[in-house]
Amino acid sequence: MPKPKKMNRRAVLQAGFGAGAALVGGGLIVASSDGSECATPQQTEGPFYPKQNQLDKDIDLTIIEGRGERADGDVIQVGGQVLDQDLKPVAGALVEIWQANKHGRYHHEDDSNPAPRDPNFQGWGQVKTDDDGRYGFRTIIPGAYPASGEWLRPPHIHFKVAKRGYHELITQMYFAGHELNAKDFILQELSEDEQARVVVSLAEPSENDPDARLARFNIMLRRVSTG
Repeated sequence: MPKPKKMNRRAVLQAGFGAGAALVGGGLIVASSDGSECATPQQTEGPFYPKQNQLDKDIDLTIIEGRGERADGDVIQVGGQVLDQDLKPVAGALVEIWQANKHGRYHHEDDSNPAPRDPNFQGWGQVKTDDDGRYGFRTIIPGAYPASGEWLRPPHIHFKVAKRGYHELITQMYFAGHELNAKDFILQELSEDEQARVVVSLAEPSENDPDARLARFNIMLRRVSTG
């Protein structure tokens, strides 16, 4: 069996997030005078943001450099544009994602979930947006996991987006149609309009990556006021 290869940023963008890609699902951004009516909602960072650095934190979370197997789970391409409140692309913004594996367990030393670990899942990735504000990751749909008591968190991906001159954004991306969305305390803290900005639908794979469905997630960063 041939060894799986990582996808680079150019390949990920070509797989479905080029300049002409259609908007799919969440991340819908509509212009307003100051961006307040369409800003991506802030959400909790949660307890599992990586504390330790790791050698492999590139955009392909489905493969760890030096291993011969791909991560368990349904592969997806997550990407979109980072824009400011005037809907202008934000180039050079650092986009980080981290998430649970297929079984609902994080690659984090503090996660006490007894669900199986996946030694082939990277768990955390980062990339800077290109000149058009675009970013992209190849990952898997994360599993649900227990938060406390009977509360089960639905599948979601954590995002942290930062650039000097802009307010740092921490948010989470969810998947449309999952039954746990309506029961999630964190997601339900948002208004209906805000939820529409963080819940995405999956589109069919592109020809460039036929094994990965597409999730388009546009993000708004608000500039720091200088006046």
